[in-house]
Amino acid sequence: MKAMEVNPSKPGPVLIAANIPQPEPADGELLIRVRAAGVTPTELLWSPTTRTKTGAVRTGAVPGHEFSGLVAALAPGAGGFNVGDEIYGMNDWFADGATAEFCLTLPQNIALKPKSLSHEFAATVPIGALSAWQGLLDRAKTQAGERVLIHGGAGAVGLFAVQLAHLHGAYVIATSSSANLDFVKQLGADEVIDYKKSRFDDRAEKVDVVFDAVGGETLDRSWAVLKTGGRLVTIAADSESTRDQRVKDAFFIVEPDQEQLIAVAKLLDAGTLKAFVNAVVPLDKAPDAYNKVLPETQGHGKVVVSVSP
Repeated sequence: MKAMEVNPSKPGPVLIAANIPQPEPADGELLIRVRAAGVTPTELLWSPTTRTKTGAVRTGAVPGHEFSGLVAALAPGAGGFNVGDEIYGMNDWFADGATAEFCLTLPQNIALKPKSLSHEFAATVPIGALSAWQGLLDRAKTQAGERVLIHGGAGAVGLFAVQLAHLHGAYVIATSSSANLDFVKQLGADEVIDYKKSRFDDRAEKVDVVFDAVGGETLDRSWAVLKTGGRLVTIAADSESTRDQRVKDAFFIVEPDQEQLIAVAKLLDAGTLKAFVNAVVPLDKAPDAYNKVLPETQGHGKVVVSVSP
């Protein structure tokens, strides 16, 4: 099958086209015919891309761990779906991803695709929406009426965080660049702070929850705006290797969750949650998507690799 593999290079890894064996589902697995895969450029640098679970060097990894497609085959023990079902979801970070014609996954990692979305739009949802859901609702236990500060409100995760916080009755404050102020307001933010013109810690006080998708100095300054008993969660990659116990406790990595994917699909089909596609590129242009050198984009949401019609 056609696929894109990570090739170690200097100054950084690159994607190269490859013809690799089509995977065969083991017991409990499903084979997915990939229609579209979401692009997370930093994934090329993540530990699961370059190392196995045992720590050994990993080469030729296929990136793109969120996808939309069709069930092509089921191994024994993979229940709940039928061949031909249109699905969306994620697979294990250490498995080969979906920037390929086929990938493997587990039943609990996927759900039926939202009927109202194309495969390209559906492929932008799993990582972003589940990160927002798990950070705001599972970890921070956000309640109606609470003040929530979301860093990176126009980003691929932030745009879902703003919408979900608003839908759950929070007072939403978000940071954004000036170009995206109106967009973030339309998502449901009550206040949007242009981080290039104002310091959020001068304008956001006594916050119940901080959802951080930026890291670095932004994360460091966020502790000061929390009220007593406030909660902070972060998905910023630079937090993974921290020695700061507070940051360790705040950091999490999104996990596949079928029940949450089903709930998100219902919100999308109802029109109360919206997905956005920045650009769609064919499989042979995936390296450009990961290198962020696309000539035309829509400005919001993820770039998507369209693998097959």
